[in-house]
Amino acid sequence: MSNHLASEYPVIGDKLPVLALGDLPTPVSIETLSLASTSHDIAIKHDNLTGSRYGGNKVRKLEYILSRARSRGAERVATFGTVGSNHAVATALYASSAGFACTCFLSHQALRPGLGTALRFHQQHGTEIVRFGGSRRDRVSTLRKHLCGRRAWVIPLGGSSWLGSIGFVNAGLELAAQIRASDIPTPARIYVALGTMGTAVGLSLGLALARLDIEVQAIRVTERQYANAAGAVHLANKTATLLRHYDPSIPADLSARTRLVCRNEFFGDGYGCSNDATEAAITIAGEQLGLKLESTYSGKTMAAVLHDLRAGFSAPVLFWNTYNSQPLEVDTHLVPDFDVMPREFSRYFD
Repeated sequence: MSNHLASEYPVIGDKLPVLALGDLPTPVSIETLSLASTSHDIAIKHDNLTGSRYGGNKVRKLEYILSRARSRGAERVATFGTVGSNHAVATALYASSAGFACTCFLSHQALRPGLGTALRFHQQHGTEIVRFGGSRRDRVSTLRKHLCGRRAWVIPLGGSSWLGSIGFVNAGLELAAQIRASDIPTPARIYVALGTMGTAVGLSLGLALARLDIEVQAIRVTERQYANAAGAVHLANKTATLLRHYDPSIPADLSARTRLVCRNEFFGDGYGCSNDATEAAITIAGEQLGLKLESTYSGKTMAAVLHDLRAGFSAPVLFWNTYNSQPLEVDTHLVPDFDVMPREFSRYFD
C-alpha cells in the first residue's frame, strides 16, 4: 500500500490522483546512538529511498503535482531553486520521465563542492537553465519570456504548494500504518528539515489525521522569508481547507490539531553554509547510524536531534531522512555548455 490517503479517503483518491513515481512505503528502522556515556534508540524514516533513480522528499510532492500538470494539458513544467537545488534536479528528472519539457529558474548560492554536478545533470537531461534574480521587474520579465505561450505548469519553490504538501499528508498516514504494525514505537518527536515548509506541514497534517499526538520538530534550513511559523500555519490551513473541500469527512479542525514546532537555532550563517555542529552530526550519523547526510538540510536536522538528546530529552524520537541516497546519473566529465546555461554559472565548476 503506497497511497494511504486514497485508501482511507477514496473520494480524495478519485479527485486527487497521483502519478506513481516513488517506491513507497519507505522503510523504517531502529538504530542505536551512543553519546558520551549514554545510548539512545532512534527511529529512522528512510525517505532517502523514495525513488530508485532519485530519492528524497521531493518525490512524494511530485507525484501529485505532475499528475495535476498532466490533467491540465501542460507540456512543460517550470520550477525554481538555487544552482544545486535537489528539488530542481528531482523535478527535471521526473518531469522528463513523464514526458514533460522542463525549465529551471536557478539563483546563485554559497559555493560548495558538487554544485557543478547538478548543472551538468541539467545540461545532460536537456533542462532549460535560466538565471533567476534581480529586481522584481527583472524576475517578472524573465518569467514572461520563458513561460508565456508554452503550456507550462509552474511548480513553486521546493514543490511546497498545498498540492505538494498533500504528498506528505499521505506520508504521515504511511508512518501511522507502520506504527500500527509495530514496525517502530510511537515517537514523541519527529525531526525534519524546514526548507519551503511543505514537507513538515504536510507531515504534521497527516499525523493529525491519523490521530497521533506526535510533535514535529521542523528545523529551519532556509531564510525566514521561506520558512517561518506564520507561513507554516497559513500553508497548513490552506491544505486542510482544500482537503475538506474535496472530502467533507476531513475534520474541520484538522489544522488546529497539528503539533508543529519551528526551530531556528540550527540555521547557522545561511542557506547551504555548514558549521561545526552540522559537520559533527554528519560524521556521527555516518559512523553510528549508517546514514549519508549533507550540510544544507539533513545535517542540520541531525544536529538538532543530537542537541536535544544531549540536553536530556529521553522520549522516543524519529529522524526523517529527506536526503536522496541514490547516485546521480551524470557524466562528471561533461564540458559545461554556456550556450545552454548562463556563463555566470561557470563559478560552480571545479
